[in-house]
Amino acid sequence: MLQKTFYLSILFISLIISCAPINDQSAQKDQPNIVLLFADDMTYTAIQALGNLEIQTPNLDKLVQNGTTFTHTYNMGAWNGAVCVASRAMMISGRYVWRANEFRKHWGKNDTTYYKQSWGKLMERAGYDTYMTGKWHVDAPAGKVFQEVKHIRPGMPRDAWAGAGMGKKFQALAAEEKINGKPITLDDIMPVGYNRPKDENDNSWSPSDPQYGGFWEGGKHWSEVLKDDALSFIAQAKSKDNPFFMYLAFNAPHDPRQASIEYIEKYPLENISIPQSWMPEYPWKDDIGNGPSLRDEALAPFPRTEYATKVHIQEYYAIITHLDTQIGLIMDALEASGKMDNTYIFFTADHGLAMGRHGLLGKQSMYDHSVRPPLVFLGPDIPAGQKINNDIYLQDIMATSLELANIEKPDYVEFRSFLSQAKGETIEGNYDEIYGAYTTLQRMIRKDGYKLIVYPKISKILLYDMEKDPEEIENLADDPSQSQKVKTLFADLIKLQKEMDDELDLQPIFDEL
Repeated sequence: MLQKTFYLSILFISLIISCAPINDQSAQKDQPNIVLLFADDMTYTAIQALGNLEIQTPNLDKLVQNGTTFTHTYNMGAWNGAVCVASRAMMISGRYVWRANEFRKHWGKNDTTYYKQSWGKLMERAGYDTYMTGKWHVDAPAGKVFQEVKHIRPGMPRDAWAGAGMGKKFQALAAEEKINGKPITLDDIMPVGYNRPKDENDNSWSPSDPQYGGFWEGGKHWSEVLKDDALSFIAQAKSKDNPFFMYLAFNAPHDPRQASIEYIEKYPLENISIPQSWMPEYPWKDDIGNGPSLRDEALAPFPRTEYATKVHIQEYYAIITHLDTQIGLIMDALEASGKMDNTYIFFTADHGLAMGRHGLLGKQSMYDHSVRPPLVFLGPDIPAGQKINNDIYLQDIMATSLELANIEKPDYVEFRSFLSQAKGETIEGNYDEIYGAYTTLQRMIRKDGYKLIVYPKISKILLYDMEKDPEEIENLADDPSQSQKVKTLFADLIKLQKEMDDELDLQPIFDEL
């Protein structure tokens, strides 16, 4: 009898153990490593393998050749001029733009509940070693989200004058109209590196001169520092069993676009072409918040010149090629670590950049050059050389990584995994339409091959056929044959606003159609 009781007790204990919840870390040996290579201000056309034959990106080309590229990837928008803040808040929180803004306010109050909901903490609880280096620009301290952090960088490699205060200074001085009896110019407000080059004789700035600080601050280019950080972590990780999650956030190619002279010399000005949509001045720039008081737009003189545009593109291409070199070294280290057979890599940027298109320089517009970055996805079972045209959001990377890590996606994560699309398990896209917003000054919907943009301040509507006119040059909104398309898309945009908790009232403009 005692023996029978003993065996029954053992059986009962075994059943309890077998039915107990599995610890988050129990499956860590089967979980893949996740690496995010995150650029800043890099538009979708800035990789040679994706069609830009003027730029040299041999290592990014290899990523495209060896992985799957989502050719139509979008950033949802921003609540202020620093579009990168909103993009990164969405990436870390998993929430759509306006709810991500509410989420970050809790971070600012040091609410630990919300730290626990972040991307880094979700990965950590699943057994990952989490690592971050480079640009942060999110209200939460990086150390509250990642276990190990190195060289946390601000929004851009410049001094405090580069922030919103610069715009206020411009507005205050512009209101005076004159200084010492002379009309105010951008040179009265901007430090060196802005409002240039005025002509071929303007030598006020050199992207390769360390005296200007910026990316050279500290003695080594910030992209190289990040690369060194990544190599150090990989060297440690290769001897560990734990899966790792690396968040490698470059400041490049954000301005000031600095690189050594060898990279600048790769791009003679005579080899650089002017964009198809280039114009001296965007007609509604002031009405959409893209006038001279916006820091990004003040980098080059108004009206734009072809020469100034080419110089800025030259510097943009040069810092991207320098970035490409660092990415190549990181990829080499991952290969040498012996971990690549179980590692997935994402390359993207927080948004795009105009670089002369439509007479704009920055990212504060709803044109594809500004809202659309590249996105390349590599992994052991991800098809090589594949291009997928389905519309996605770049923050879908977060949800995709959770699926790769066998982490159940929490209800508050609104973005969607694209893993099944990449593997060819489905041809269906994640979204029927793409939503875009910039402060209260711009709204956008992309659907069924068309894009509708609304400028609420002036009740201006733009419509583009994105298949026939990918450079967004011909506005069809005033074409009587397109009136029904305008109304349908506008109505869909208003519906999307409700889903997004977007409080901007566009109904009066719609009612006038």
